[in-house]
Amino acid sequence: MTGAHGNGRRRVLVIKLGAFGDFFLAQTAFSAIRRHHAADHLALLTLPSLAPLARLSGLFDEVLEDPRERSLGAYRRVRRLLRAGRFDRVYDLQAQRRTDRYFWLLAPGPWPEWSGTAWGASHRDHYPGRRKVPVIERYTRQLAPFGIVPDAVPDLSWLDADTGGFGIAAPYALLIPGSSPGRPDKRWPVERYGELARALATRGITPVVLGTAIEADLARSITAACPQAVDLTDRTSVPEIAGLARRAWATVGNDTGPTHLVAAVGCPTLGLYCDASVPIHANGPRMVIHHRPSFVDMDAAGVLAAMDALPPGR
Repeated sequence: MTGAHGNGRRRVLVIKLGAFGDFFLAQTAFSAIRRHHAADHLALLTLPSLAPLARLSGLFDEVLEDPRERSLGAYRRVRRLLRAGRFDRVYDLQAQRRTDRYFWLLAPGPWPEWSGTAWGASHRDHYPGRRKVPVIERYTRQLAPFGIVPDAVPDLSWLDADTGGFGIAAPYALLIPGSSPGRPDKRWPVERYGELARALATRGITPVVLGTAIEADLARSITAACPQAVDLTDRTSVPEIAGLARRAWATVGNDTGPTHLVAAVGCPTLGLYCDASVPIHANGPRMVIHHRPSFVDMDAAGVLAAMDALPPGR
């Protein structure tokens, strides 16, 4: 690939539109691409809600916001973004039908080098069962033709915050009882979280409940079962969640974005998965998946024992 912009600096775009947790699962790929293109202009196309985090990471020279609408006008806006960017290469890490269409929005050309699943791409990354491959392995396979090798674990040293204002004394454990609104089947029953919170409090470990406003009812159920629990739902920024995770004894959470974030910063994390989730999609140096086909067969005593067996780091 040669730059076409006079100054020898190539213009490179990464596309990643996925949800909150997917953004953190992609961190090793982001960092590897940044290293490979250290002398180039690197841009990211992502969701407006994730753009502030992308800018905070310092990995990208430019962050573009995808409208995420399905209207003709939205696709026209994306086309203008792509054509105005005059990119030499595109890494489509989203690699879904929507972003396949982005490749064809560049018609009648010229097209940049394009890594993704779009038909006609110069580096088409398409093979049977691709969506069932673990996400980290999928990125590794996609980037290999370019000599780009993601690290084993993400570097989120840029994401931290002072959490002293919450007044939570160590040791404490983070509980993440929610999930995306449309996937309640990914939630371990809140009554079990209440049992776990009581067991932790008996040991002198303060349970701390994290989540957004939509998880407030779950937090109230847990604090009703365990008055020693601290409810921080809708009170934490993303950097503060990372800061709490760096100092926690451990975390237990469902297959949801905050759990992936907490694991990615290195907190000993137990991910609770039933068959509604794909256990292969997890990342973090001290994350362990605790899986049962059905949550009916996952009790609080077993979860606590699995937390005790988490890799050291606290």
